[in-house]
Amino acid sequence: MTAMDLMLVDEPQVEEQQVLVTEAALGRVRKLIEERNLVGHALRVFVSGGGCSGMQYGMALEGKPQETDRRFAFDGVQVVIDPLSLQYLNGIKIDYVEDLMGGGFRIENPQAVASCGCGHSFRTAGAAAGTEAEADSCGCH
Repeated sequence: MTAMDLMLVDEPQVEEQQVLVTEAALGRVRKLIEERNLVGHALRVFVSGGGCSGMQYGMALEGKPQETDRRFAFDGVQVVIDPLSLQYLNGIKIDYVEDLMGGGFRIENPQAVASCGCGHSFRTAGAAAGTEAEADSCGCH
């Protein structure tokens, strides 16, 4: 499984902004867009407050990206990230994994110093630290 760099669309390359996506994730996004007949939509990736580690990842199919969004594209799939989320998502790798329990997107984030057991919630070094047990436990299940 190889990760691919997503290139910025209509903007010069940003030297420190990097987002990676695997072929599996690209394929799943294409399939979702096709199944829902959402031609022209992009994958929005964002962070919001909450979750058992303080911040949580979110994804949605976006039909009308905002003017301030950073736009990345690779092989026909567009990814948009708002400027606030981008500061927490620099260097992420987006993957799609299927196992016996089903499938789902997974984000590997080099800025995360702790995450919950399911991987949907994370904390960065600048956030208030809890105990290691809090970071490893997950109230999602």
